[in-house]
Amino acid sequence: MVNPKVSIKPKICYRPLRPSDLDILEYIHGRLFPIRYESAFFQDVVNGRDIVSWGAVDSSRPNGQSDELIGFVTTRIILAKESEILDVLGCDSAKSDQTLVYVLTLGVVEAYRDHGIATSLIGEVIKYASSIPTCRAVYLHVISHNEPAINLYKKMSFKCVRKLQGFYLINGQHYDSFLFLYYVNGGRSPCSPLEIFIALVSYIRSGYKSLAARLCKNEGWKISRRAKCKESHSLVTATHNKRNVTVECTGYECV
Repeated sequence: MVNPKVSIKPKICYRPLRPSDLDILEYIHGRLFPIRYESAFFQDVVNGRDIVSWGAVDSSRPNGQSDELIGFVTTRIILAKESEILDVLGCDSAKSDQTLVYVLTLGVVEAYRDHGIATSLIGEVIKYASSIPTCRAVYLHVISHNEPAINLYKKMSFKCVRKLQGFYLINGQHYDSFLFLYYVNGGRSPCSPLEIFIALVSYIRSGYKSLAARLCKNEGWKISRRAKCKESHSLVTATHNKRNVTVECTGYECV
């Protein structure tokens, strides 16, 4: 495991983590991350206790190593209203049932990097989050000096929405963190002042159009009514004149 041999064309497969992965999962975490995780964390991961995870294996490896982890991602579902990023989510995210998927850890052993494994693992997370109707985003933290990870998330269309000063404490030293966010299922950031202004102008214009349409309709009705009244008046006058003519003619004949 320390120096796994990579075939020219490794056959990478993805599956959920399971209890048999416990030891190797702890080993890889210890090798990749400066932060130490409690044993309870690993137990929760491999037993699926409030944590959803995926593992990557190279099925082309010989000597019974074809199912040994060479990469992984661990996540947790949390309520949007209880997260620290509610302010960068849309208004509907405050509803009681809205959720988020938070990426806890992501790692690939060095010998298997540059094979698109991390991208595929995050892709599994996005696919999973998108399958949850109430989920609005996938989010994560990444230490500010981890350029490969930052470039990966940007390439996958994650948005860097915040920088957190001194977020990590490692060996007595504080390090900054970037917060990355990927919206799913129609999730979006709150409206910017410009968007609010544009929406307001659009609403006002729509109101004016509606009002103008009603005025035109009413004016058209008035014109139509005037025309009908004028027509009726003409008919009455014509009838009256006709009656007068008839009376006069009759009178003349009588005389």
